[in-house]
Amino acid sequence: MLSTADYTTVRAATAIDADAITVIYNHFVAHTTVTFEEEPVTPAEIQRRMERVWSAALPWVVAERDGHVTGYAYATTWKERWGYRFSVEATVYLAVDAAGHGVGSALYGALFPLLQQRGIHAVMGGIALPNDASVALHEKFGMRKVAHFDAVGFKFDRWIDVGYWQRLL
Repeated sequence: MLSTADYTTVRAATAIDADAITVIYNHFVAHTTVTFEEEPVTPAEIQRRMERVWSAALPWVVAERDGHVTGYAYATTWKERWGYRFSVEATVYLAVDAAGHGVGSALYGALFPLLQQRGIHAVMGGIALPNDASVALHEKFGMRKVAHFDAVGFKFDRWIDVGYWQRLL
């Protein structure tokens, strides 16, 4: 178990966390352009995604406060080709009431060392723009903007830009 801020504990996720993760994620599906997914997902789908991350020997962590999951972060393979095996895409989501309380920092603060321990060389983060809070979090962890794609996502009847941030470990 990895302890962080006074009120937050970060630990490895388990299949039991799928319900809480689903609630957090589905808020973003229904109400934001942070994800381009448009239909709510089920806990079974989240568990399937978690298992895919674990089968790639990559970490998925959750933040807890008072026994409740307040956010999560994980890494997925960047691309499927063998030559990309040392590169990942990191993702972080927070419960609405957890934003601005250091939970994202606690999650990335736990995730990045786990990636480094696994021999990961490059970490990328994709951000639907604008998203000042996510940009600030990624840059706090030494990530720098390396790409900007205009109008590549479409949700809620509008086109959305996506930027990519990268850090070498």
